[in-house]
Amino acid sequence: MGKLTVLALRAVLVMLLAGSLGVQAVMVPLLALDMGDFDRRTPVLVIVVLGMVTVQVVLVCVWRLVTMVRRGTVFSHAAFRYVHIVIGAMVTAALLVFALGVVLAPGEAVAPGIVLLLGGIALGVLGVALIVLVLRMLLAQAVARDVEAAQLQAELAEVI
Repeated sequence: MGKLTVLALRAVLVMLLAGSLGVQAVMVPLLALDMGDFDRRTPVLVIVVLGMVTVQVVLVCVWRLVTMVRRGTVFSHAAFRYVHIVIGAMVTAALLVFALGVVLAPGEAVAPGIVLLLGGIALGVLGVALIVLVLRMLLAQAVARDVEAAQLQAELAEVI
């Protein structure tokens, strides 16, 4: 991965992290004020804050993986920890979106189409988690090949 690509990706990650922190610091309190006496206000706010936390966790893990790519150490067992955290955060985010739909479903406060849309978003986030799981399997194959190549090089060095 080139220096320009890493720099661009890190700039995007910083902007996304700053934006998510801005949402937590500014938009969530404004949402709380705007909701007024909505009876399900607390669960909605908790779900929104936890959703932002899952986004931040994914961003930090991607930053760490980019660092590993830049150092040339991504094809190691240490990378799996970050990939597992990303998968867990994505599944958690999908469950939070689904929970938001469940919280908003009863009553007339939210249109049924919005609840259906939230279900579709939850399904989409789960799909992304499955894609990351497939990429994890590819990483596992690459790590296994890298270990095998190192063993073959060691055997060759002994012969020579």
